[in-house]
Amino acid sequence: MDTGKKNTLLIVDDDKSNLMMLSHILQTEYNVRVASDGKSALTIAEKYLPDLILLDIIMPDMDGYQVYSALQNSDKTAHIPVIFITGLNNSNDEKKGLELGAVDYINKPFNDTIVKLRVHNQIQIINQLRTIEHLSMMDQLTEIPNRRNFDNRLHLEWGRAIRENVSISLLMIDIDHFKKYNDTYGHQQGDKALNMVARTLIQTLKRTSDFAARWGGEEFVVLMPNSDSIGGLEIGEQIRKNVEAVDLPCTNGELTKITVSIGVNAHKPTLSCSIEDFILKADRALYNAKNEGRNRVKLYDE
Repeated sequence: MDTGKKNTLLIVDDDKSNLMMLSHILQTEYNVRVASDGKSALTIAEKYLPDLILLDIIMPDMDGYQVYSALQNSDKTAHIPVIFITGLNNSNDEKKGLELGAVDYINKPFNDTIVKLRVHNQIQIINQLRTIEHLSMMDQLTEIPNRRNFDNRLHLEWGRAIRENVSISLLMIDIDHFKKYNDTYGHQQGDKALNMVARTLIQTLKRTSDFAARWGGEEFVVLMPNSDSIGGLEIGEQIRKNVEAVDLPCTNGELTKITVSIGVNAHKPTLSCSIEDFILKADRALYNAKNEGRNRVKLYDE
């Protein structure tokens, strides 16, 4: 995923001249951070999460293999690829590094072109994988997070709510009579309706922590961390009003309107609570909203 930002490298070497040389070679294309020992390398890696680490093998206190092992044992840094750099021109050392899981190997003395090419190749792979991962987490039509993305976020926020002993709200949103709308105006117009609802969700949510996603079909979800039933109902009603207020033009110039029904569930989870039950109750509230006439917001009530 090309965001226009430079990728970040961490160079680890106890020889300052090597740090300076590698920094000079790479700093025009990348954000470069440096560490002269293993312990500081681990601290910097956890703090800044570089895209790629260039790691010297022969260092005092902690050698490169020990640093690599520590990186792999941390959930924060285990995913960061490592290129070993060393003055040891020995195929056994190269074999050991690659067997440990290093993505490449650079020998000293450094050749500017070789260093640039090997780093470039790894960064290209990293960016391509991120693009694929990003696309797999987004709904292609509406360009908002998809259900897989939502599931990941819900598990993250659920755990946070348990740790912090706070409530979390979930809104299940369904476009009213969407099949009829599609049958009347066509699937292309239906896609416009889905996109409008997605945009409305994003525009209505004010907190950066709130999270909207497409659940599937004509259903959407909104996750509101640190929010009780009052907050969930308030945002739900605002979403409902904002969707209803939009005039959707058709190709023939006719203006159409859609409405949504919304079910809200708010809960302060504990370790004994179930995420599946949390979602089910929001879905039941949505069912009640539709059963009572649609175009309304209902809170789950035990």
